[in-house]
Amino acid sequence: MNLDAFAEFCAGHGVEVVEIDLTQPLDRQGPFNVIVHKLSDVIVDAEHDSQSQQFLANFQNYVSAHPGTVLLDPLPAMIQLLDRFASYRIMNWRICSPPYLEVQTPSDMSSIQKAVMEQGLSFPLICKTRVAHGSLSHEMCLIFSEDSLADIRPPCVLQSFVNHGAVLHKVFVVGDRHFCVERPSLKNFPSGPCDRKTIFFNSHQVSKPESSSDLTALDEQMPCLPPPSSEAIAALVKELRVQLGMALFGVDIIINLHTHTLTIIDINIFPGYEGVPQFFSSLLSHIESVLDKQTSACLQATGSPESTQTTGGPSAATTGL
Repeated sequence: MNLDAFAEFCAGHGVEVVEIDLTQPLDRQGPFNVIVHKLSDVIVDAEHDSQSQQFLANFQNYVSAHPGTVLLDPLPAMIQLLDRFASYRIMNWRICSPPYLEVQTPSDMSSIQKAVMEQGLSFPLICKTRVAHGSLSHEMCLIFSEDSLADIRPPCVLQSFVNHGAVLHKVFVVGDRHFCVERPSLKNFPSGPCDRKTIFFNSHQVSKPESSSDLTALDEQMPCLPPPSSEAIAALVKELRVQLGMALFGVDIIINLHTHTLTIIDINIFPGYEGVPQFFSSLLSHIESVLDKQTSACLQATGSPESTQTTGGPSAATTGL
C-alpha cells in the first residue's frame, strides 16, 4: 500500500493520515480516531525478538488506554490468521474447504500416514507452513505418495489438492465491499498416489498476474470453468466477516473441476489489493462508516454531541501497509 498516495487521497476528503512510528511513544503522536495497521511482522517477530515484543506491548497498552480508538483490524482476530492451524479450523466450519491435517511436530512416518488416511485426505497433497505470513509462508510443496511424506517439515498443514483448471480467484475484502481478481494457479494432476517426486514451489510466484510456468500450464485441453457467482461470493464474504471479526482480508478460492463447488484454500491478512483500482476509496468509505457508527453510539450513550469525534479528525496507518 502506497501510504503517501493514500494520505493525499484522504486529505482531499477532509481526513488526515499520520504514519505511526512504533519506536516512539504513541501518546505523543495521537490522538487517533482510527488505526489501520498491518502488524503481522511485529507479531511474528515478537515470538523471538525482544524489541518486537516491546513494540507490540506498547501498541497494545495504547489501544487498551484509548478504547475510543477503532482498530482495523483487532489484534486477536489478526493473530488467528497468522496461524494456519487456527484459520483452517475456521475454514472447515460451515465453509467448503479441502480436507486437511495439522502436523504439529516431526513424528514417525507411519503415524503421519495413518493420520492422513483417518482424516480422509487424498493424494496429491499440498503442504504449507503453519505460519501464514512472511516469505517462507509462500514456500509450499506437492506430495504425491506416502513415501514422499518424508519431505514435509513440521509444523505444517497437509491439504488435499483439488483440481481446479489452473485458475485461482482472489477475493479482496474491504468492509462491506469485495472484489474478485482472477490469477494463474497450479495445473491439474491425476488423483491418487503415484511415484512422482515432490514438487517444491513458491505460491506467490505461481499466482502472480504475469506468471507463466510449467506448473500453471494445463497438460490437456479442457473447457473453461464457470466463474464463481457474485451471489455465492457475497454470501461467503458475509459469513467470513462474522467468523473472523475482520474487515480487511483476502480469500483464495478455487472451483472444483469435478463438482464445480466453490472451495476456499486460504485466508490472508490485509493482502496487497493488487488489481483493485477502487481500494483507496473503498478503504476510506469503510473508515468513515466505522466512525459514523462510533459517533452514533457516543450520541446514544451520552446524548451530547460534544462528546463525539468526526471523520475529519486524525486517523493513522502504520508503516508497511
